Amino acid sequence: MSMSATLEDCLRNKGSRYEILRHPYSHSSMETAAAAHIPGDRLAKTVLFEDEQGYIAAVLPSTYAVRLSELWSKTGRRLSLAKEIDLRELFKDCEYGALPPVCSAYGMKTYLDESLARQPDVYFEAGNHEELVHMDAEQFLALMDSAERAHFGRRMHGMTV
Repeated sequence: MSMSATLEDCLRNKGSRYEILRHPYSHSSMETAAAAHIPGDRLAKTVLFEDEQGYIAAVLPSTYAVRLSELWSKTGRRLSLAKEIDLRELFKDCEYGALPPVCSAYGMKTYLDESLARQPDVYFEAGNHEELVHMDAEQFLALMDSAERAHFGRRMHGMTV
């Protein structure tokens, strides 16, 4: 599978400058960072949450975990992880577990963790498990301009940059 059509349209519509980095197939964001030989702090991962009002996406470095209490406080909602079946339905043009961060293109409110916004450049899934999109911070923040920035992530123990 190549880049998700939704992501490709979004990149084109925003006039984004980026490059594609191919890497061996990986199952998790930490495996992806290792396989692509990139710092985990610069690899964005997308985590989807839901409640009775619908879905929201949280985008943060792969070396971080979501502090749910912070996200609840920020959103005023009691969110829980979205179910796998919902992910497959919502992101039809992506492989499971390879969600790009531009969830607004999929109709979802998106929150961007400030720790990722401070990186000099960012990598993220292209909608498959073998390609990453790489762009400098300015391009990434322009792409994510509809995302709300917040502090909701915390570095996982034992994670190095």
